[in-house]
Amino acid sequence: MSEPSQRPVFLKDLHQPSFLKELPSIVVGHLARTSLGERDLELQVLELFDRQAEMLLRCMPEVDRAGVASAAHMLAGSAREIGAWRVADAAAALERAVAENRELASALQTLDCTVVEARLAICAMLRTRLSTERTRSGAPPAQRI
Repeated sequence: MSEPSQRPVFLKDLHQPSFLKELPSIVVGHLARTSLGERDLELQVLELFDRQAEMLLRCMPEVDRAGVASAAHMLAGSAREIGAWRVADAAAALERAVAENRELASALQTLDCTVVEARLAICAMLRTRLSTERTRSGAPPAQRI
């Protein structure tokens, strides 16, 4: 199995608007409906997705093709739960590539990029939430994010 490129990913290479497009999907989309508007639950689920996505992507180069398909399947399901549709589509495409016995490097790289975009969107949302909470609590500006 080919490994995805190990070159670093920089914001300038991500076509910055695309990760910002993911943010509204995650924040006000499917997750908001499934959590019945419970903001704390939404944040917990996003944090879990963030950790799970990192773990699954990290394990993919170390497992066989069946393991890649299984990890991609889990990631696709998790992404759908939070409304990260681009991640879900990329994970499903990787799963199909395994099933069709195709080369995986391109699909792995695409999945990696979409996960980075979603994780950046989650980070931006969590940072905004924390900053808003600190502002409301009256924390001095030096302590704000």
